[in-house]
Amino acid sequence: MNIIDEIRRNVARNPDHPAIVTAQREGVDHILAYADLLYSAESYADLIPPSVHGTSRLIGVFAPQGARFVVAALGVLASGNCLVPIPADQSEAALHDFAVRSGLHGLLRLDPEVSFDALDAPPPDDELVALDPAYLRFTSGTTNERKGVVISHQRILERLSAANRGMRITGDDKIMWLLPMAHHFVVSILLYLRNGATILLPADSLARSVLDLAEREQPTVFYASPYHYGWLAKDASKQRLDSVRLAVSTAEGLREQTAALFRERFGLSLVQALGIIEVGLPAMNLEAAQNKPTALGRALPDYEIGLRSDDGRPVTKRGGSEHCGEICIRGPGMFDAYLDPWTPSEQVLEPYGFRTGDQGWFDRDGDLHLVGRRSNRINMAGMKFFSEEVEAVLDTHPAVARSRVVAREHAHLGQIPAAEIVLEAGADEPKARELSEHCRTKLPVYKVPRSFDFVTDLPMTVTGKVKRST
Repeated sequence: MNIIDEIRRNVARNPDHPAIVTAQREGVDHILAYADLLYSAESYADLIPPSVHGTSRLIGVFAPQGARFVVAALGVLASGNCLVPIPADQSEAALHDFAVRSGLHGLLRLDPEVSFDALDAPPPDDELVALDPAYLRFTSGTTNERKGVVISHQRILERLSAANRGMRITGDDKIMWLLPMAHHFVVSILLYLRNGATILLPADSLARSVLDLAEREQPTVFYASPYHYGWLAKDASKQRLDSVRLAVSTAEGLREQTAALFRERFGLSLVQALGIIEVGLPAMNLEAAQNKPTALGRALPDYEIGLRSDDGRPVTKRGGSEHCGEICIRGPGMFDAYLDPWTPSEQVLEPYGFRTGDQGWFDRDGDLHLVGRRSNRINMAGMKFFSEEVEAVLDTHPAVARSRVVAREHAHLGQIPAAEIVLEAGADEPKARELSEHCRTKLPVYKVPRSFDFVTDLPMTVTGKVKRST
């Protein structure tokens, strides 16, 4: 059994039900029914040579965001091969490098013509074939080198079932989709299609385009990043989102200000979710979204989340960030292996489950809070804190569009925090004293940056997070 078999069941049950609705800049929205989705996917599968069918080869999909990306991706899965999604903003040189580094056996392109290129790569190793691989995606590379994460058909089905214990997607749902498909596919697009829901694709991610489509289609679920919700919260129209039962925020940390503005504008609490490519969707803030919007909430029923100190011991105390530890997760649907060097998941998951590299703490209610990446920890004269803590405060200054806080070596203190700042468009450059005072309102003195450098831009990962290693 694989995801394509389950989509075939949806077609048999309700072939004319809309699978994807794509907003058109001019004219009537384009509706792709489930029967047409499957037919088109199998047509793409036919482009892959018969000799390659069912051989677990790595097939890249290079396509722009939209319904055709979904169809092409399903086509690779229908052919019995392993889907490798590739962001459409890659240059030809970068695409070639990606194909070589990933060991792709073929490339399905839709830019704009449809073509399939067989690539000269050695056959997949027996270990890879034995997994029945369905999906290979590289981690975002926020803090270190990107890793190729391999997930089998069985693990995908497991994590979809586990994620839906929180999402509760049915065929009656309509999901407004705003994230990049090449990086958010398994516990989102496939989850919706498996359960017979309808995916709504606006013409662009601007607030007016999204709200216009929402007015026509009445979505029940939003799946977007804090960046998108921030834009929507600034919309000055009177359009509402009264049909929405769940607004999920993922891809980066949700800031309290964004959650408050969105709630004020639409009367909806944003539900922060923890999504990890190696794990799936293990936690959602379903119970405390209104009162604690920045929390990650609690583990979904099939998962176990614990904290470990630097020496590997469990952190059992609750109540505040002084009781933080590395977030470790156990549950269904864990990844099967890292690609290169080949590392089976068993070597990674023992003895603590998946070690995320994120530091977090539990409050007295049992809700999980994220502090920051362990690699982003700053140690100033023995006082340890995280870059993300400081950035969350800096970003609330009206002149600051985005910030990055890094550790700089100091002869006497070990490390000190230093900030890089991108200004809001048209904003005047604030004085260092003003920024320091702003930070002191919510941070202890030792966490306040000792310097503020203004830059025109900050490097970002492909998933929209500030990149830590340049």
